[in-house]
Parts: sequence; structure tokens; C-alpha cells
Amino acid sequence: MFVKQLEVGNLAVFAYIVGCRETGEGLVIDPASETDRIISISNENGIHIKYILNTHSHIDHTMGNADMVAKTGAKIVIHENEKDLLTKQPSFLLSMFASKPSPPADITVKEGDTIDIGKLSLNVILTPGHSPGGITLHLNGYLFTGDTLFVGGVGRTDVPGGSWPVLLGSIKTKLLTFPDETIIMPGHNYGYASTSTVKHEKDFNLFIKDTV
Repeated sequence: MFVKQLEVGNLAVFAYIVGCRETGEGLVIDPASETDRIISISNENGIHIKYILNTHSHIDHTMGNADMVAKTGAKIVIHENEKDLLTKQPSFLLSMFASKPSPPADITVKEGDTIDIGKLSLNVILTPGHSPGGITLHLNGYLFTGDTLFVGGVGRTDVPGGSWPVLLGSIKTKLLTFPDETIIMPGHNYGYASTSTVKHEKDFNLFIKDTV
């Protein structure tokens, strides 16, 4: 298994390359920017990007989709609740971020689905609260949490479709039920480290510590 965390662009977004070393199939999670760098690292490690997996539709996570599709032919995957939002970004946001509109999703997923790359399967967990169809991906002791759970923080809920009670429920009833040693791979580099664990967040994340 190949997993590479990359901070890309100017918004501290983490993109992830995940691949099956045995078959060379892989995907990129949230290719927000620096698509040439992402592709170069993938190629250097023998990984062919088959899918672009968006944890949610917000522009800071999806604004590299168009370039990535053009350069790799990869298919875009997103939760069914985010499909329409992906292609309906307000024009002022596209201008603000100097972003191309994302192509439409090729594949939509829902809670409990799997995304297969080679001999690996990523499990889809619906974790709304930051956005209606925000998802977390679980693979072999890793949780790619998007903007649901950060290192020492949580996603914003003061955005359209956001809800603090819903977000807290996603974190408590889904993410924190994984084994303590499970590695948290967040969607932004907002914390004091680039990764964490379920136990560390239970013990030290002030947003959720007293609610667990």
C-alpha cells in the first residue's frame, strides 16, 4: 500500500495519493492544486491515478479536478448528496480562487460503499455536518477525514449545509468508534502536527473532549 500526504496550494489543503503497490492502481483525494506535482509523485512511485475522490464539494478541495481529469483521465467520485453542489459553484468563488469549474462527477457513492483500487478497498463513511455529503474514507487503519475532523480541531459549521450537532454526531458515533490507534489524515494542515490518532483526538481535541 502506498499513501502520500501532500500539502498543496495556498490554503493548507492536504491532498492524498493512495495506491496499490502490487497493481499500480491508485487515486487522489482532494487534488486542490499542484496537479503536476501530484501526478509526478504518483508516477515516480508507479501509481496510476484511476479516481479523483472528493471528500466534499467545497471549492478549496475540488478546484484541481478539471486539470487532474485533463491530465490523467481519472473519474471523479463524490457522495450522492454533493453531486449537484460540485458543479454549481458560485461564479464569485471561482473568480476568488482563480479556479476552473469542476467537471461533473462520474461516480456517486453512499454510506457503506467501497472504492476499489487494485487489491485495496476504501470504505465510504458518511460524515455530514461540515457539508451535507461530506465523507470519510477508511483504509487499513487510516481515516481520511476531509473537513470533518482535524488535528486538534473540527470542520466549520457556519457554512451552507453546515450543522454543529450533525458534525459532532458524525465524529462521536462514527469516527471515534474506530480503534484508538487508527490514524487521522485530515483535510487541512491546521493543527500542530500533520496527522493524529483517534485516541489523541479523544484525549486532547478541545472541541470534542468533554462530549466523548
